[in-house]
Amino acid sequence: MDSLRVGLVGYGGAGRGIHARLLREAHQRVTHVVTRHRAAQVHEDWPGAVVVPDVPALLAHVGELDLVVVASPTGDHVEHVLAVLATGVHVLVDKPLATTTAEAERLVDASLHAGGRLTVFQNRRWDPEQLALRGLLEAGTLGRVHRFERRWERFRPVPQDRWKENDPEAGGLLLDLGAHLVDSAVQLFGPVRSVYAELAARSTPAVDDVFLALVHDARGGEPGVVSHLQAGAVVGAPGPRTRVLGDAAAYLVTSFEGEPTPFAVLDDAYEEGRRPGEPVHEGWLVRGAERTPVPAPAGGHVDLYREAVRWVVDGGPPPVDPADAVRTARVLDAARTSASEGVVVRL
Repeated sequence: MDSLRVGLVGYGGAGRGIHARLLREAHQRVTHVVTRHRAAQVHEDWPGAVVVPDVPALLAHVGELDLVVVASPTGDHVEHVLAVLATGVHVLVDKPLATTTAEAERLVDASLHAGGRLTVFQNRRWDPEQLALRGLLEAGTLGRVHRFERRWERFRPVPQDRWKENDPEAGGLLLDLGAHLVDSAVQLFGPVRSVYAELAARSTPAVDDVFLALVHDARGGEPGVVSHLQAGAVVGAPGPRTRVLGDAAAYLVTSFEGEPTPFAVLDDAYEEGRRPGEPVHEGWLVRGAERTPVPAPAGGHVDLYREAVRWVVDGGPPPVDPADAVRTARVLDAARTSASEGVVVRL
């Protein structure tokens, strides 16, 4: 696979902890990094990389770049993405694309004028639980699905002191985790036609308690699926990660990425008794008291970057259509309106 020359904007939790790690796994080269305080980490991770203090300084090296990854705080995305698109270089921006629908539309319009050189890091499309669920839905294993539940709950009574927790406009769980939750629901069950939301800031200046009830468009004469999506930072007993209810079976994912939950005992019991040759499981197919493990599918987040390389090199479609991020932003904007006015918002 071709090795791109990648410029990385930001080297914090997202830039170093997620993007740099996946780029290395995908055998790509980070050649330039925008950071003011983490030069030593950059040089340790990427010997020979050029460290610059800001995006204008990065773009002075535009002839040495094939892809720029924007992992700066969400409130800076518009400025940074517009600056890179103006140079003609491909851009992969961390989610959410922007803080509002209007800003997201502005970036997509700029991308269209720049030849479609924008994609969004909706990496959760490549989660094993999402891939396994897509397979079950495509096979019709669950029957007619009527409800999708997904939770992203943690117990952090002492919050982290970061911009995500402290910026009520560009931070908070609605934009951070909500962007993933809504995107996942839409990918599975189609466009959203109504939104009801409850939002609160319980331990931080930004929203840290999110409940969304989405009704998706009807399909094939059947009523639209209802999605219940939750994210919380002060949840002492996190619920099961994913529960999908159909008239033939349910799909259950008890835990997620090591986050503590009392439901993890179901997984522990299976793994402790798993015999040689039996598959690692990703979730459960449940029919009342009957519970069957669902094997973990192949794939993962690095596949997004593999598709991004093909996009840049071969000119194919982007791994994530940025227009999808506009639709997600529209749902999140409606959630704010719903929560502030106590109403269901129709899209």
